[in-house]
Amino acid sequence: MKKTLLLLSVILLGAASMNAQKTSDDVQTFNPVMTGVTSLTIAPDSRAGAMGDVGAATDPDVNSQYWNPAKYPFAISPAGFSLAYTPWLRQLVSDIDLANLVGYYRIGDYQAISASLTYFSLGEVWVDDYTIKPYEMAVDFAYSRMLSETFSAAVGLRYIISDLNFNFDEDTSVGNAFAADIALFYTNYLMLGRRECLFNLGLNASNIGSKISHDGGNTNQFIPTNLRLGASFMVPIDEYNTISFSADVNKLMVPTKPSYRQFLDEEFGPEFEDDSYSYASEYQSWLDASGYNDISPISGIFKSFADAPGGFKEELQEIYWGVGVEYAYNNQFFLRGGYHYENEFKGNRKYFTLGTGFKMSVFSLDAAYLISMAQSNPLDQTLRFTLSFDMDGIREIMGR
Repeated sequence: MKKTLLLLSVILLGAASMNAQKTSDDVQTFNPVMTGVTSLTIAPDSRAGAMGDVGAATDPDVNSQYWNPAKYPFAISPAGFSLAYTPWLRQLVSDIDLANLVGYYRIGDYQAISASLTYFSLGEVWVDDYTIKPYEMAVDFAYSRMLSETFSAAVGLRYIISDLNFNFDEDTSVGNAFAADIALFYTNYLMLGRRECLFNLGLNASNIGSKISHDGGNTNQFIPTNLRLGASFMVPIDEYNTISFSADVNKLMVPTKPSYRQFLDEEFGPEFEDDSYSYASEYQSWLDASGYNDISPISGIFKSFADAPGGFKEELQEIYWGVGVEYAYNNQFFLRGGYHYENEFKGNRKYFTLGTGFKMSVFSLDAAYLISMAQSNPLDQTLRFTLSFDMDGIREIMGR
């Protein structure tokens, strides 16, 4: 089973590599940063999803847990919770989806606690006359505190489960990992002419933790440790209308895995071609000898900034970013749009996003729609929804 999974991974990565390869004096192939538990990289909520997957420095809302939990002490409502649903590959299958439940509670005026549950179902899969139901799940808790009138910080802890459900095979096991988040948030008002504008900065280093294994620890994968830095600028148009501009840049703090193409170049020379990927086991032995699998998570964080085969140019290509805009009328009706970019050699996720939102005293409903501009995206032409509730509004309805 391990050999089968390895071969499938190499074939999928290698096929993409053949499609993306360029011939020049400086040959470069499709070489994304490889991690396990990739569901942790999916934007769970529709507001950020409609703004190009931007959320490190946007205004605090109930879904800040994923983007930057340090925003919660600045939230207007003392508590809230939200449920988000994201269909996956709906043009091909009907039973793959991502669900996210999140909530927070402010303690006094300066601190808050928050938690979320993320569940990614891969539906039913037939393997050798067996029906399996693989899934990934993460449970996390965070504590945030205002350190001044304009600055806050947060720490979070996360438990991760990745169950491929090959329980009938002795070579596989349920993957478990622990991780932590460290987040910072700054917010202040600035004068732009006669307009009092809101400027935010946010930073979130997420999923700093252990590796994950699906074969009892024989081989281990890095989890998607990520550094996110964002900025947001809100400009009031008049008493009822505002517009906000936001941007995030991201860098996976995971060492770049030596590619199958690198193995072929080193062992057989750059002119050698292998369309069948028949050297999968040799590639694994070569990878083990390279020491990649022995890199610790903390060492991997530091190595990730200077280990790309293509040098500094390729390191820059590993930075992906998003920009978004949000128009609000009376803080009740919202129109959103955005763009997300990832280099063609590092994943090639390029897409525009659109969305809208409606907010009342008790609840808010947000929707997002993605339009892929590159290769097929699992969310292309998919409509996503998020339903959020405000505890203040609920108390008013109940007359308390």
